[in-house]
Amino acid sequence: MEQPWEMVINIQTTKWKETSREIVGKRQNDGDACSMSQVGRHCERDLEREEKDIGRRRYELSERWEKRLEGYLGYTGGEQTKSLYRPRGNIIFLQILSGTERSLQGVLKVQFDTEQILKYLQKQLHVKETEPQSVCHKITHSCRCTVKKAKSQLYSFLPILKWLPRYPVKEYLLGDIISGLSTGVMQLPQGLAYALLAAVPPVFGLYSSFYPVFLYTFFGTSRHISIGTFAVISLMIGGVAVRMAPDEKFLITNTNSTNSTINQENVDARDALRVQVAVAITLLCGLIQLLLGILRFGFVSIYLTEPLVRGFTTAAAVHVFTSQLKYLLGVKTKRFSGPLSVMYSLAAVFTNIKTTNIATLITGSICVILLLGAKEINDRFKKKLPVPIPMEIIVVIISTGVSFGMSLEDTYGVHVVGNIPTGFRPPALPEYKLFSAVFVDALAIAVVGFSMTISMAKIFALKHGYTVNGNQELIALGLCNSIGAFFQTFAVTCSMSRSLVQESTGGNTQIAGLLSSFMVLLVILVIGYLFEPLPQTVLAAIVMVNLKGMFKQFADIPHLWRTSKLELAIWVVSFLASVSLGLDYGLLVAVAFAIITVIYRTQSPEYRILGQIPNTDIYCDVEEYEEVKEYPGIKVFQANTSLYFANSELFVSALRKKTGIDPGAIMIAKKKAQKRHARELKKTKQTEKKAVLKLTNDVEMAVKHELMDDDPMTDLSVNDKNGSADRNMHNSPSEELEYFMSPAINVHSIILDFTPVNFVDSVGVKTLKSAMKEYKEIGVDVLLSGCNALVVRDLTSLNFFDKNIEKDLLFHSIHDAMIHCKFKACSSALTSSEEQVLTSDTISQI
Repeated sequence: MEQPWEMVINIQTTKWKETSREIVGKRQNDGDACSMSQVGRHCERDLEREEKDIGRRRYELSERWEKRLEGYLGYTGGEQTKSLYRPRGNIIFLQILSGTERSLQGVLKVQFDTEQILKYLQKQLHVKETEPQSVCHKITHSCRCTVKKAKSQLYSFLPILKWLPRYPVKEYLLGDIISGLSTGVMQLPQGLAYALLAAVPPVFGLYSSFYPVFLYTFFGTSRHISIGTFAVISLMIGGVAVRMAPDEKFLITNTNSTNSTINQENVDARDALRVQVAVAITLLCGLIQLLLGILRFGFVSIYLTEPLVRGFTTAAAVHVFTSQLKYLLGVKTKRFSGPLSVMYSLAAVFTNIKTTNIATLITGSICVILLLGAKEINDRFKKKLPVPIPMEIIVVIISTGVSFGMSLEDTYGVHVVGNIPTGFRPPALPEYKLFSAVFVDALAIAVVGFSMTISMAKIFALKHGYTVNGNQELIALGLCNSIGAFFQTFAVTCSMSRSLVQESTGGNTQIAGLLSSFMVLLVILVIGYLFEPLPQTVLAAIVMVNLKGMFKQFADIPHLWRTSKLELAIWVVSFLASVSLGLDYGLLVAVAFAIITVIYRTQSPEYRILGQIPNTDIYCDVEEYEEVKEYPGIKVFQANTSLYFANSELFVSALRKKTGIDPGAIMIAKKKAQKRHARELKKTKQTEKKAVLKLTNDVEMAVKHELMDDDPMTDLSVNDKNGSADRNMHNSPSEELEYFMSPAINVHSIILDFTPVNFVDSVGVKTLKSAMKEYKEIGVDVLLSGCNALVVRDLTSLNFFDKNIEKDLLFHSIHDAMIHCKFKACSSALTSSEEQVLTSDTISQI
């Protein structure tokens, strides 16, 4: 069976030969009538050139058509698989064929009929018929329940049902046990320490290290992250708790201890209100995350870009560090929150630096040195150590024993953790009256917590070859926080340090997290009271040392300076805003600035003039490569952005500047030249009129004779002068018109590369249409290339195409449009040259 491209080649070969004979015959006849010596040799050369070129053009046509069909219709060659498949994408087939025909016309410099091709392809291709579905039908279909669908939804909601039956005990169990124990010994001291950041008693840190971790085992999809308390989230909660329940409200001054014998009732009341605030935030945070997960809003985290998050977490590390200084030094100051809280905290600490407790400072300094040394050893010898050295739990146990044995609280005034009740508290309903006051903070905490969780989960999933579901992670976090809020927990998220330990020690599944929660459960139920003598400075040391990884993010600044100045600006703005305004307002400012950078990028794209790499169909920036050349008379313009209301005017301005053609200026210059021509013409007429009046006013015969003798020369000179001026006005334009019209004469076509364009709106369409109309008035054609199906659909729906702008100006690629422009220019040049030859021959014969 003859393939369509083979059919086209046969048709074209025949038409080439016929066209060549007609051209030669016509020119020979013209030569007989005119000058055989001039036209005959030209026709013979053309015939010889056409005959030699037929073989080459036949091969080029064969190759181009086969590639064209491969690209457009999915054509595959071969004896057994020669067939046509349905068109790819949503581009109309007739439009593709029309563009291909124009391209071939440019290559072959002839026209041919496509009716046979259309008939053939219409037999092979059938448009899919789809019936539009109503909203009620879609809702009914989505709510329809089948066994398979119910099973899939159950597995999606409870991922443990999918992986637990397949759990390879022999391969995974040992690694999960070691990892769970290693993570558990970190979770215990960090839970106690981060409770101080959340401004609640330490026991609530233990609750937050058990319930959410236990629940995540059943609902989470990541196998390696460690859910629980985290410094940034704890600090954000603590800032709200201090704002809602400040010390001044309970007449507590100059105290940072929860077991002070002075004003103990006021301290208990303050802590109770702060716990209520933290619980209310946690419940709202969980409900927001749960709602976003059900509505499939797992993509919200993409608005928190990596530079934004890293700058934000670095600022949070600064907040955490300054808030723990008073515990490390044993200085009694109030806790600050809100804008400039870092400055206020530092000022308060340095103001009371003389009251530093030496025993507290020594204890904390020793713990910091031990923890930093252990972290360095773990990092340097992590491949040789079977498990990381659990220095945090070792420091907690040793410092608790030393504090109890030496009575550091009574003897040296070292502040300790205090009362840790054994067992769980009964579930209680959070204080709903606080919801309106903490809703905005809960929203920020929900987004930040999910962003950190999903980022770490994706890192481990990519490393170990599995996938995580962002929407299910939202649901899992929402359930952990909302259910945990009834048991007096505060909001949790993924901890970076514990997650790295859990993954590096051999953790394979969520079983490791479950075992770590059991260790915390053991402390809560049995041995929690043993940690009551633990000095608070030890917890401050643990928190500060765990900030080491966050402070290392300052190294992002030189890296981003070398790679992306705009992302560096996002990092710096996020950091400075969060440090100065607080974490809540700082996050809002950072997100707003990140969105502004997106708008800036679309409003300030890179505009390029493209040229062709010789002997290829590849087009690059002419200012970037020396080998790239422009084709005379054709400009290829590209803007790496979509066309919409925010940048449409900038697009047109850049188009005029880059191409060097300003239709408005040219039209103004033309009007000025016309006005100047009209003034000169009027002046000439007035001169002629004065000469006629002079003749009629002379009444004396002698004067008349004198005038008759003299005035013919005068009139002749005047008329000659005026005639030459008139000819100059008509035959050659004014200098001003010639100056402004030169760009339009040199450039006859502009190709707009719409490959980077993803969408257009009504304002962009109107602006583009107006610009094309202006260029058309000065004789410059504007073509579009590389439009995807969505852009073509937008252009059609927004009435871009009409009787003046047809779809014939759309081309599949820049090269297709370039070939079309070349063919059009060659045809125009050939037509004008033939007219000039005929005109000159006619004049010579006359």
